[in-house]
Amino acid sequence: MAISMTDAAVNHVARFLEKRGHGAGIRVGVRTSGCSGMAYVLEFIDQVEDEDQIFEFDGVRVAVDPKSLVYLDGTELDFVKEGLNEGFKFNNPNVSSECGCGESFNV
Repeated sequence: MAISMTDAAVNHVARFLEKRGHGAGIRVGVRTSGCSGMAYVLEFIDQVEDEDQIFEFDGVRVAVDPKSLVYLDGTELDFVKEGLNEGFKFNNPNVSSECGCGESFNV
């Protein structure tokens, strides 16, 4: 099982961690939420947990807990800019449907 990151996402996280001055990387996961059942969770972390699966991209570490990895397997994390908006985008091949607002998904 694995996830990947685009160069844009790696560069964005690396710049943020550099400005922050510390941090072990980011944690990517899922939680029950929204009208379709699940929502993505992304946070900067200072340490990884023993049970985390760690993926590393050009020095940027991504921690994923085992329960979330089942739903995130094959996902590509991207960072996109569209007009004045920018943010992370999850390209998840496991998604079977999404809610209309794009905040939650179902597998």
